[in-house]
Amino acid sequence: MFRQNPSRLTFALAAVLALSFSACKKKESTETSAASSSTILIGEVGSLTGSEATFGISTHNGIDLALKQINAAGGIGGKQVQVVTIDNQSKNDETALATSKLITQNHVVAVLGEVASSRSLVMAPIAQQNQVPMISPSSTNPKVTQVGDYIFRTSFIDPFQGEVMARFASENLKAKKLAILKDVKSDYSMGLSQFFIEQLKKSGGEIVIEQSYAAGDLDFKSQLTAIRAKSPDAIFVPGYYTEVGLVARQARELGMKMPLLGGDGWDSPKLYEIGGKAIENSYFSNHYSHEDQSPRVQEFVKNYKAAYGATPDGLAAMGFDAMMVLAEALKKTPDLDHKKLRDAIAATKDHPGVTGMLTLNSERNPIKPAVVLKVENNQSKFVATISPSAAPTK
Repeated sequence: MFRQNPSRLTFALAAVLALSFSACKKKESTETSAASSSTILIGEVGSLTGSEATFGISTHNGIDLALKQINAAGGIGGKQVQVVTIDNQSKNDETALATSKLITQNHVVAVLGEVASSRSLVMAPIAQQNQVPMISPSSTNPKVTQVGDYIFRTSFIDPFQGEVMARFASENLKAKKLAILKDVKSDYSMGLSQFFIEQLKKSGGEIVIEQSYAAGDLDFKSQLTAIRAKSPDAIFVPGYYTEVGLVARQARELGMKMPLLGGDGWDSPKLYEIGGKAIENSYFSNHYSHEDQSPRVQEFVKNYKAAYGATPDGLAAMGFDAMMVLAEALKKTPDLDHKKLRDAIAATKDHPGVTGMLTLNSERNPIKPAVVLKVENNQSKFVATISPSAAPTK
């Protein structure tokens, strides 16, 4: 997925770190001016164009919806909140430059983003060095928050997501022999594969074959032919929607009828466009279901449809939750001091999010359930909710 020129990325990161070092010296005066301003500036780095654009657009819409509600209710401490958004074009080097610009030139008090774990791992060191809180709405690789104590997320992490799909495969589908088809260029895909394998073995399952590809590939038939020879009960494909849709079509062309399984990287309308009927009767883990009948979820779905003319996906829901978590922390930090804001975010407990009741643990990761969705009639249908260390419930 990330095939940028290495020398270009190295140069960009060097420039970013130089800017960040300079910005540290201005931190105290910047916070003072931010506190006296009539507007609170938040930064957002998102993939609004490029290979994962549907992720970025959905997340941005969720953030925007939350922002409208916050400002309509009077803002925070009498101040209106403004989000400065920069499109990173789904590229790592653009992500580094965007993050640095928001912090050192726009002087935002916090940063929201990114969706892809690989790009969040570019953002996080810059935010940490400048001691500016960063909240990723949906990067699930554990390494993201391990960068430092200013880095947070509102999504569950891959060890849990891998556990969810391995348990679902074993307990719900009764699958014992699994194949893996992973993206070797994606931190997300590699990490999720690892945790899925670990849990499946604990459940008594077997990985009969592992195959790999790189994001941007179009032909998967050699890998699928090798998988077909092992006759697995299901194939775990922890990638993003573009490649997954192509994998599904080519698998069916080869006469492979077993279900495909995946993670939240599948969550896009493009999955159904690309995969068509081939992706039917496959399953993926996600952060929420629009079919959830709780008043909180249905109010969000209604408001989102009215604003954007579409049913919100999991990325939109997590963008909304990330903005709301940040807003609650800002209410407790009237002087906008970065450390106090960091502490307020870290203290988040029982936040009533659209994606579930959200409490951040000591590693700045949320404790909350996941859902499993089935691809059916060109849309995702709720199948089960799986809570941490609990049995699945239908």
